[in-house]
Amino acid sequence: MRIDAQKCIGCGRCKDFCIMRAIHFERPGKGRVVRCVVDEDECVDCGICYRSKTCPVDALFQPETEYPRSIRGTFSNPTAIHKETKVPGRGTEEMKTNDVTDRYKRGFAGMSAEMGRPGIGSRLRDAEKVFMALAPLGVEFEPKNPLTTLLEDPKTGRMRPEVLNEKVLSCIVEMIVPVERITDIYETLDKVAREIDTVFSVDLVCRAEEDGSVPAIDIMDRAGHWRSINGKTNIGLGKLKVKGAE
Repeated sequence: MRIDAQKCIGCGRCKDFCIMRAIHFERPGKGRVVRCVVDEDECVDCGICYRSKTCPVDALFQPETEYPRSIRGTFSNPTAIHKETKVPGRGTEEMKTNDVTDRYKRGFAGMSAEMGRPGIGSRLRDAEKVFMALAPLGVEFEPKNPLTTLLEDPKTGRMRPEVLNEKVLSCIVEMIVPVERITDIYETLDKVAREIDTVFSVDLVCRAEEDGSVPAIDIMDRAGHWRSINGKTNIGLGKLKVKGAE
């Protein structure tokens, strides 16, 4: 995101809409009007300041960006669609629509590290550290996740070197694991959290058993790991079978 210096009147209204606090005041020279400028290295191209239409003189604008800078917008702007996966947003719909996708079968769990939330952002070099910590455990990284498509070597977790300095509002390292490996994955994530320059939350999902019990909860409790009570239980119609349709 950029601000047209010829239009900007330095009102500062856009500053409150910048999640990354990348907009600040600048006085170009003695006697000249204060204006707002964008720290483009910290800006994640989410477009919130622009879409808010808060600027009274329409000084905000989004220039065309090329790869790898373009990565910022596709991960940070909820209206952008990843060309690799044809899905908007940071990850996939798998964890919220398992009734339809049937991604996580009994005996398996979905786990992810949501990088950069809330309001911190994440350099992709930190996502690489998470990938590389998990790869030796033999996890299956979700192939339809746009972050996975940036891996140079899925077996080692190494990402393409040109993307490492790009900053995004948030991204998700997403994987599927056997339920018996949940504790190993969680403890690995706990260790790598001390090596990164951002924050992440751990998501854990699995199917409930016929008796209503949730294996993931039992495993976490037995291991003595803290878990939030603010979980989700998705109840849907499953895969609809319509007569005459494939």
